Amino acid sequence: MRDLMASLTRLILLRLRREERGAVGVIVAILIGAGVLTGMGALVIDVGQLFQERGELQDGTDAAALGVAKSCALGSCTPAVAVQLADANASSLTGGTASVDLVCGSGALGLCPASTGTFTSCPSAPPGGTNYVEVNTSALTPPAFGSSSTTVRACAQAEWGPPAAATTAAIAISACEWDQATQQGALFGPGPGGGPPAASFDQLLTTADLGKGGGCATEPAVDDPARTFGWVAHPRGNCTLQVSGGSFTGRGTWGRFSCQAVLQNAWQSQVPILVPVYTTFGANTYGLQGFADFVVTGYNLPRVSQAQDLLDPANTCPATDTETCLSGYFVQGLIPTTGSITTGPGLGASVIDLTG
Repeated sequence: MRDLMASLTRLILLRLRREERGAVGVIVAILIGAGVLTGMGALVIDVGQLFQERGELQDGTDAAALGVAKSCALGSCTPAVAVQLADANASSLTGGTASVDLVCGSGALGLCPASTGTFTSCPSAPPGGTNYVEVNTSALTPPAFGSSSTTVRACAQAEWGPPAAATTAAIAISACEWDQATQQGALFGPGPGGGPPAASFDQLLTTADLGKGGGCATEPAVDDPARTFGWVAHPRGNCTLQVSGGSFTGRGTWGRFSCQAVLQNAWQSQVPILVPVYTTFGANTYGLQGFADFVVTGYNLPRVSQAQDLLDPANTCPATDTETCLSGYFVQGLIPTTGSITTGPGLGASVIDLTG
């Protein structure tokens, strides 16, 4: 009997080696019969759905945090933006909806709870006092193969504020002018797509007798007065400069030649240009206060080019060989740049960054 069983075993193993596909089929049939593969399939589908929904929920939460941060950077924090963007990016598994459980952060957004340290929790408030928003969301995964629904959660944190460095046009505007034109940051013209502002927003600027003082009530006496601007040192021909740190270099009047194309494009498109705002000038060096977005409505570059003021014809620069001037108004806007956010004065130009 023992010899018979051994012979049968050898025969079965031999046939299995010769017919591997048949062997696999036998094994699969056994596993299905035992319910093993069915359970594994259900587990794979459940886990796959969980990861899909978790990933899409996180994408929507990131978008929601950036959306609220953008609204705050442009002057009016709007927490309701979080719901719109979270739903717009929610998983199809949940019918395109997600629950926004909490929007908190700086100022009117309200304090955020302490971080729990889990991977679905945002870090604590960013150090250094920068402005930020935190958005917490959740969603239910639908049941599959008889399993119960599972709640997935996500959190995102975004900061906004003035940039520590930026690439600007080679045109610097006096801090006194920014103070006067914007009522120290209380009044800006409409941004792109918002239509032209009233003519009263339009300011006519002339090149400054740099560093001669005069100042204004809102800035140190050594500052140049309102309605003045100056040229910034830059590689000849491109009219742009990377500005960082507390100062940047000035440069005579030859900027009118290399900045012609920049001013002409800005005037035609009415897209704001980024400019550094200075508080002092001495030894051919500007003292940086911050960065501002400026819409060019007209200019005159003697012996080079002139453009009539689009907003207030009375501000059209005189078409003479000696008067260099620039007209326009300040707006709030976002800078497409990377780099650190500073807690220095915000002059309407901001950056946003996803930080958690």
